[in-house]
Amino acid sequence: MNTLFDKIWDSHVVQIVKDGPTQLYIDRLYCHEVTSPQAFQGLRQRGLKVFRPQQVFAMPDHNIQTHDQDKPVADPVGRKQIDTLDKNCKEFGVTEFKMNTPENGIIHVVGPETGLSLPGMTIVCGDSHTSTHGAMGAVAFGIGTSEVEMVLASQCILQQKPKSMRININGTLKPGVTAKDVALYLMSQLTTSGATGYFVEYAGDVVRNMSMEGRLTLCNLSIEMGARGGFVAPDEKTFAYIKGKKYAPKGEDWERAVAYWKTLKSGDDAVFDREVTYDAADIEPRITYGTNPGMGIAINGTIPTLDEIPESDQASFKKSLKYMGFEPGEKLLGHPIDYVFLGACTNGRIEDFRAFASLVKGHHKAPNVVAWLVPGSWAVAQQIKNEKLDKVLNEAGFEIRQPGCSACLAMNDDKVPAGLYSVSTSNRNFEGRQGPGSRTILASPLVAAAAAITGKVTDPREFM
Repeated sequence: MNTLFDKIWDSHVVQIVKDGPTQLYIDRLYCHEVTSPQAFQGLRQRGLKVFRPQQVFAMPDHNIQTHDQDKPVADPVGRKQIDTLDKNCKEFGVTEFKMNTPENGIIHVVGPETGLSLPGMTIVCGDSHTSTHGAMGAVAFGIGTSEVEMVLASQCILQQKPKSMRININGTLKPGVTAKDVALYLMSQLTTSGATGYFVEYAGDVVRNMSMEGRLTLCNLSIEMGARGGFVAPDEKTFAYIKGKKYAPKGEDWERAVAYWKTLKSGDDAVFDREVTYDAADIEPRITYGTNPGMGIAINGTIPTLDEIPESDQASFKKSLKYMGFEPGEKLLGHPIDYVFLGACTNGRIEDFRAFASLVKGHHKAPNVVAWLVPGSWAVAQQIKNEKLDKVLNEAGFEIRQPGCSACLAMNDDKVPAGLYSVSTSNRNFEGRQGPGSRTILASPLVAAAAAITGKVTDPREFM
């Protein structure tokens, strides 16, 4: 019996090249301002049109500032990329959700929340965190700029079919443990290359009980284990999330769509190339200590000692710790921090703001902490107002910024200065990811909230 990945992949095969790749049909292409300019220029040089513009959606997100978005982007490179995207979309007839309009936001937040990303689809974007859309029950993965051009020109892509992997997480999560902690735990167990060459299906009690926002966070981080992508089989929770959204099917089309979506699951006898199972009881709130997302520990744990690290990895381990200013065997609880970032395509959704607000309510931001709270879209920003979370956050000393990728990566104004520590809900803690010399500790919204009010790495369960 085929896996769900096989079902979706095989139903999109146009042809298989002998001794070569698969020509795969793509249902949805997303474009942002950073990885699309050369792709559109390639079409222009070859005298080609966008083959199916109605299946392509674009928006700027990486370079936009998170304040005064009605003013031009200050950085000339960023401004040129945004202007170029606007020009390309007009010329080629592609729908663009422009900066500072109600439909704009981070592309991986907007796609699911508008009903553009649907179960059974193949979805691509010139961005590694396209795996996020897998939470909708789709096969979604990042592609390179030359491949973006290929999809613009033909609505198809040439790909080798990945192997399939199922990760089961069973049991019940402890209080204070979130989808982000689950993902950080999986990365520490599998390492950042443990899922290389695989497409991952997440399953088990924990995944079934996760909210859609939680599943989006989990799938977002699939790429950080080396996976080509990750997804969750659609269920009643998925259908309820999609129903009524702007681009979701309506009326009889809805009934037909749901009937099809209900068939999208792996059979009981499906065989995976690899299968692993974890126990929810083993997962605590987590933080990272190094310079890749797999270098993580339980928040009350200690950094490994040198003799716990394989000899082949010791040089990079020591280099990471030197960059971060940490020592082997050190506990990070109580370590002073300087910045807190809530947002990104990992944790910029309404549920993340609810979690953060629930913990800081009745407390106040530590005076030494700079906090950037950045919604993943204008729709999330509106929801924050509707639920009066902005009042809770303002009273606690926090300000909500305007939507964008923000401090996830140093491509806009929100940069962490060299040598300073940031507790961040984003997806990567590479050297310089949040600004040259910045030191990033990845964490959940609850851990970030606890750090914001104490000014140090703190177990959020102290406030729960």
